[in-house]
Amino acid sequence: VSPGYCWPLQASQSQVVIQLPARVQPTTITVQHPLKKSSALGDISSAPRDFTVSGLDEEGKEETALGTFSYDIMKEPTQTFPLQNELPRAFQRIRLVIQSNWGKPGYTCVYRVQVHGKIPGMNGVSQAQG
Repeated sequence: VSPGYCWPLQASQSQVVIQLPARVQPTTITVQHPLKKSSALGDISSAPRDFTVSGLDEEGKEETALGTFSYDIMKEPTQTFPLQNELPRAFQRIRLVIQSNWGKPGYTCVYRVQVHGKIPGMNGVSQAQG
């Protein structure tokens, strides 16, 4: 029933690198933030708005853009975005760059990020959470 704990990212523009448990060929990304009625303060202006996703090579030097998205606070709290640049490459690190939030100065809250995709050499689709 409770939305859980916020993963606060400093400022309205922030970034985080997510280390996945295995190399994944990503296909979609899911972002979750509670609804206004579920928020303890009744304010969801700290929700991410515009963000980009990219895959990082093993050394973290080369970055591959996977898409730019907008989280809509008027829709469902869990939103899944098909990657715009689906590549036949696998990554163990995914960079999430929050470019803006819904107006909260000082920080952006992320409650759950899921990376969905294929693990090379396995059949089916897998999911990793950060």
